[in-house]
Amino acid sequence: MMKATLACLSIAALLASCAPALNPPVTGRIVNATNGQEGTVTFSPGALSGGTSNPFGGNNTTIQVGGQTYGGRTALVDASSTVTVRPAVDVGFGFGTGPYSDPFFGTRLGTTTQTRNALRTGNLIAKSFAAPTRTITCTLQVNDGYHGVGECTGSDGARYALQF
Repeated sequence: MMKATLACLSIAALLASCAPALNPPVTGRIVNATNGQEGTVTFSPGALSGGTSNPFGGNNTTIQVGGQTYGGRTALVDASSTVTVRPAVDVGFGFGTGPYSDPFFGTRLGTTTQTRNALRTGNLIAKSFAAPTRTITCTLQVNDGYHGVGECTGSDGARYALQF
C-alpha cells in the first residue's frame, strides 16, 4: 500500500512539474492600424507562462496577417507582487455582562497591506517565412488567465494592435 501511494505521489509530482507546458494554445487577433487588415496570432502551449525562456529556442508563436505567415518567439518576464502599505486606525468599544466583564474602549494604530499581482510584460519577435524577409516586433502585457494586449511594429513601418 505504501509503495502504491509513493508511486502515485511521484507521478503527480512529475505531472505538476510539466504544468506550464500543459497550458492550452491561445489564439488572438492582430489588426493593421493603418488599413484595418485583420489576421490571427497563435501562441503555442506554455508560450504565455512567463519565467525564464531560451531566447534562441524554437518558435512558439505564429502570426498570419496580410497574406504573410510569421514565426517567432514570445518571452515574458514573471510578474512581481505589488504590496501597498496603508496606515490604519481601528477604534472599538463594547460592554459585557458577568463578574469580569467591564466596559472597554480601545484604539489601534497600525498598517494594512494589499497584495496584487502585476501584469507580466514581454515581447514577441517574429520573422516571415517567405522572401523578402519581414519582421514584426511586439510588446505584450499578459494577465494570469493568459489574456492580454500588445502593440506591434512591422519592418515596413506598419503598426498593429494585438488582442488575445
